Amino acid sequence: MDRHIEAFLEMLAAERGAARNTLAAYAADLTDAARFAAARGEAAAAMSEAVLRAWLGAIAAAGLSARTAARRLSALRHFHRFLLREGIRADDPTELLDRPRLPQTLPKYLSEAEVDALLAAAAALPPRRAAVMRAALEILYSTGLRVSELLGLPRAALAGDAALLLVRGKGGKDRIVPLSAAARAAAAPLLAGKGRFLFPGRARTQPMTRQGFGLVLKEVALAAGIDPARVSPHVLRHSFASHMLARGADLRSLQLLLGHSDIATTQIYTHVLAERLQLLVEQHHPLARPPGDTRG
Repeated sequence: MDRHIEAFLEMLAAERGAARNTLAAYAADLTDAARFAAARGEAAAAMSEAVLRAWLGAIAAAGLSARTAARRLSALRHFHRFLLREGIRADDPTELLDRPRLPQTLPKYLSEAEVDALLAAAAALPPRRAAVMRAALEILYSTGLRVSELLGLPRAALAGDAALLLVRGKGGKDRIVPLSAAARAAAAPLLAGKGRFLFPGRARTQPMTRQGFGLVLKEVALAAGIDPARVSPHVLRHSFASHMLARGADLRSLQLLLGHSDIATTQIYTHVLAERLQLLVEQHHPLARPPGDTRG
């Protein structure tokens, strides 16, 4: 691996607490760009704007999605800002590169009735699995945690009458989220177990894997009569956010609960606000009433 890329990755790990998956993605993207540049006689730390444009063009020609291209461009920008800051180069060739246009997608989420059905299906599992899945679903839906945050919860975090959870999120950033009474009650049977983690894996010293949790969640969805393809931990996070907004929460509070560093990320949920405002207008605006309706 190029020494400048290696130094950049070390900085991400040491100073920003980047997750292993994040580091692996940056390493793969930057190494690919460096190979492309090397074939054209340029070093990783001296890539020109023209070569970077050609690399992004090659990505598009290969049929990779705009989202993949945007992620790779983001890796390049962070890398070149690092080079600029360290004085390794005096310019940033990514400044004039256009970000690929991403399709506007709305977050997928379940209805409140579907969440209730999931909880009921989890409770009907064999006792041990029922206790684990009921607690996991209650905590996910009442807090909006990411699945990695959920599975990494230490048992001690819920010891006593904990009404608040201290959660370590992306980049090692901590935040505090309230825990509902229903979630605390569902988690209570797990507190008597052994080991560090509230949701231990087969090896009690390690948390349950995301893959293992996902498989059981699909099983619960099937039992609830919901297409398993529509259910994932992230869909439950979207459901938490969408339902909170639908019931009157504001975006800034939601940003804090979800652990978003930028409120622009939270704004993907404004579709819920738009639906609520449309309903408000339909119910209360005089021109929205049917002919003959004279209610004042």
